[in-house]
Amino acid sequence: MSTSRHPVALRLERQVGRGTRLLGTVMALPLVDGIFPALVLAGALTAAGGSALSITGVLEVGLLVFGGSATLAVVLAEMKGSRRQRAAGVLAVGALVVPLAALEAALAPTLEQLLAMAVFERFAALVIFAIAAKTASSTVGEWIPRPGAIIGLGLVASLDVSGVELVVDPNPTLVGAAAAAAGVGVLFALVVALAGPTLRGLVDLDRFRFGSAVALGILPLTLLGVVPSDRPLALAVLGVTCLLSLDPDSEEEATDAAAPDRGPDPDLDSDPRTDSGSESVPGSPAGADPAESETGAGPEPEPTPAPGTASAAGVCGAEPPTPEAVDESGTLADGDEDGETGRDPERVPWL
Repeated sequence: MSTSRHPVALRLERQVGRGTRLLGTVMALPLVDGIFPALVLAGALTAAGGSALSITGVLEVGLLVFGGSATLAVVLAEMKGSRRQRAAGVLAVGALVVPLAALEAALAPTLEQLLAMAVFERFAALVIFAIAAKTASSTVGEWIPRPGAIIGLGLVASLDVSGVELVVDPNPTLVGAAAAAAGVGVLFALVVALAGPTLRGLVDLDRFRFGSAVALGILPLTLLGVVPSDRPLALAVLGVTCLLSLDPDSEEEATDAAAPDRGPDPDLDSDPRTDSGSESVPGSPAGADPAESETGAGPEPEPTPAPGTASAAGVCGAEPPTPEAVDESGTLADGDEDGETGRDPERVPWL
């Protein structure tokens, strides 16, 4: 994935691809691997023995199970197109997820007759802990069994068929709570899809993933009775996670990285002393004008002085020799043809 390497979404991406198909797989996964039925049977969506709807439970299951970091990562990183196209994809997924959630909730009372719920609730809490660990770290998740395997063990351990009569009796309250929880997850994905361009530069997906894993790990404490069901501790942790995952600096860094490179500033980087046009030509005096000492291909040779003259000595700053010091062949009287005791190998031959 381009924005966040979410372990669960990344594994599903290799299997089903990207875009709307990946989003549908992520949001339908709790229905397939038994997580959502386990929460329904454990009473996570209802209160007062299943006769009343639990608003806190609906929000927690909808935001942490159907929504959560995997849904956020898929919508922001993998869904392309305009806002209208992304919203249409989310609504298409919701049209599949919400009826399936209601159907599983309708069959839950029938399945409940076959299970010892005191035992199954512990396995339901264990599978939520496992999913939270897999979400927080892919390394830890490699050592944890799959959620479906844990649910299967829970069904075997809690199965009780003595004196059971299978009667299909859907609970309207439970069905409505399940559909509402799935609808909350779809609404979360829809908001993220519509606000995608803004959230991409403001939300740190890795921080949100870790924080939502912590919030998901608190949810089983409510199922086990450690935390009272009327105290939305998981929602409070999720709210703090949303605040801590905001990173406005990442938007500024992305803007700076996307800005074109205009090159070095000529006012700051240019130095007349190091300018290529001011390079001195070998053999020319220091400070000489390069236009006078250099032409297109190289230094222009000076005319050879006539015998008996000493113009070259004048260029080097020495006093011209007297006519008596020059013999008839044009050389100096001391026998040195260069006019100096030590010949400079870098000087041009005619100097």
